[in-house]
Amino acid sequence: MTDAGRPHRPSGVREVVGYNWPLYAAGALAAGGGWVLARWLPRPAARLVRAGALTAGWLLAASTAATWWVYDRSGLHGYAWLDDLLPEGPGRHLVVATGLDEASRPVAARHPAAPQRTADLYDPALMTEGSIHRARRRVPPVPGSLPARPGALPAATASLDSVLAVFSAHELRRPADRAALFAEAARVLRPGGAFVVVEHLRDAANSAVYGPGALHFLPRSTWLGHAAGAGLRPAAERRIAGLVTAFVFRRAGA
Repeated sequence: MTDAGRPHRPSGVREVVGYNWPLYAAGALAAGGGWVLARWLPRPAARLVRAGALTAGWLLAASTAATWWVYDRSGLHGYAWLDDLLPEGPGRHLVVATGLDEASRPVAARHPAAPQRTADLYDPALMTEGSIHRARRRVPPVPGSLPARPGALPAATASLDSVLAVFSAHELRRPADRAALFAEAARVLRPGGAFVVVEHLRDAANSAVYGPGALHFLPRSTWLGHAAGAGLRPAAERRIAGLVTAFVFRRAGA
């Protein structure tokens, strides 16, 4: 429950636009302002400006529609996809958050018998994106969240069945911090345990709808590289709503 006594509502297009409103405002200004400006320019320049305005308008509309589809209409927040990836269930698990935790509650609701802890890696000195600061102000940490660092997760060695990082690992912008998180996940997992990483990827599909915004995402090869560096093997991979990828990396053994 939230402080107001109402169930928490996972972020949808309204919230995502709110977290990223400067980007949406810039897109709207580029689209509308460019179209108006073109009326006062010579024909060759006007064509270029109108083309830019149309491109900005397309990206604004496409990104909004894609966000609505992924966060409001798909099964992302239902976590049935997690049951498919972890048929044994999450077991004793740790949810890793970096400012906006919307995994702990639905996973706990779906698997009430599975012991859960939440590690909060949020550090405003390292996470400089305005969107994550705005999200943090709007959605407070889940009660009982434990402050942590990428290289120091609050769990004993080989004590967990799974670690879940849902839209959180990409907020660690320094490669060394992401590598430390993967190494820590490998440390705290039991042999055969699963590290679940869910992210948008910097790929053709996300670039087509998010344009330059897709640069905030990381390529698939980056996540595979971090897993390999930590000694975690790829075990499963699933696309959600066409734009989100869920990886399962497992610790050797078992």
